[in-house]
Amino acid sequence: MSSQQRVGKSASIISLGTMLSRILGFIRDIILASLLGTSWIADAFFVAFRIPNLLRRLFGEGALSGAFIPIFSDYLTNKGREESEDLASVTFSMLLIVLTVVTILGVIFAPFIVKIIAYGFTQPEKIKLTVYLTRLMFPYILLIGLSALMMALLNSMKHFFVPALSPAILNVAIIACALFISPHLSQPVIGIAIGVVLGGIGQYFAQRAMVHSKGIHLRLKLDPNHPGLKKIIVLMFPALFGLAVNQINVLVATILASFESVVGSGAISALYFGDRLVQFPLGVFGLAIATASLPTIADKAARKDINGVRDTLSYALRLTFFICLPASLGLAILARPIIVLLFQHGDFGAYSTNITVSTLTYFCLGLFAYAGVKITTPVYYTFADTRRPVIIGAFAVIINIVLNLILM
Repeated sequence: MSSQQRVGKSASIISLGTMLSRILGFIRDIILASLLGTSWIADAFFVAFRIPNLLRRLFGEGALSGAFIPIFSDYLTNKGREESEDLASVTFSMLLIVLTVVTILGVIFAPFIVKIIAYGFTQPEKIKLTVYLTRLMFPYILLIGLSALMMALLNSMKHFFVPALSPAILNVAIIACALFISPHLSQPVIGIAIGVVLGGIGQYFAQRAMVHSKGIHLRLKLDPNHPGLKKIIVLMFPALFGLAVNQINVLVATILASFESVVGSGAISALYFGDRLVQFPLGVFGLAIATASLPTIADKAARKDINGVRDTLSYALRLTFFICLPASLGLAILARPIIVLLFQHGDFGAYSTNITVSTLTYFCLGLFAYAGVKITTPVYYTFADTRRPVIIGAFAVIINIVLNLILM
């Protein structure tokens, strides 16, 4: 089987798993829209959820995978199974320590974090609820960070289905808690937050079991001077910014959308629901192709096969644009009927639909580019080029902030 055929087959497997997860995600969002609408309670939840969700996208779909997979693939190719398992254990131990500290600090400094992300919030009750939900959901960062490492390990070994399906566990947990726990609480949104944490636990242990079944037995091993770990860290910090441009832009938009006197009420919720819809084709097709192509590109780079890298990258981009360009057009044209069908129930009324349609329409303009960036950026890190993505990413963030301030 040629590398292009392998990428196509792997992308199909990932797309299937991702599609199942995204369908459950839509069911989750339909329930959230019905329960919360675009109310102040919804805004409080989505601000609190923005932080762990940001970390999920950075680690699960970005920096950790982009830095770990090329190094781990090189170890598998050139140094054997034992040293590869040793690298995985060292990385796991370091990640566990760092994320535990981050989680503790996040719980302690939640009021300060909320003040930054939702600077425009002025209602004391709204701020209090946002802080409480942030503290409740912050452990999800630890769980999803460790899950991201499990995902990177499985993808490096060309196993894609379970990592692609793992978000379904999160969605099932949120749906179950919204239906069976929330009705018994004085503040139903707390039940949804509990579902986020339970979903993170399920995601980690499901993927950890699959890693174990593949013969990788992780253990606690502290070795900050491990040469492979140093390489991962060197790649990861620039990658964290280079791959996170879209997430930084979303975070900036959330901060600005909290100024209700300027943009109107429900803006944060509208941004969330609009982003959820554009994430469907982006995840099912764009992210699937990016995830499938990266291990093949990393493997060819480790073997110094530059022509193979070029051909695989070219094929991945052509396949992505072939799917995402018509998908973005169709999603923009059908934005209103899709939102009415999926979300306009309960507390999600005509006003909520109108502001979400506007958000989704403009998101669609960048769909093909979001997908292309997910494919091209990790290739730089495969060749240890950390400078260009950071420069380009910084330029994109500046443009986004300027246009937000002008157009909001």
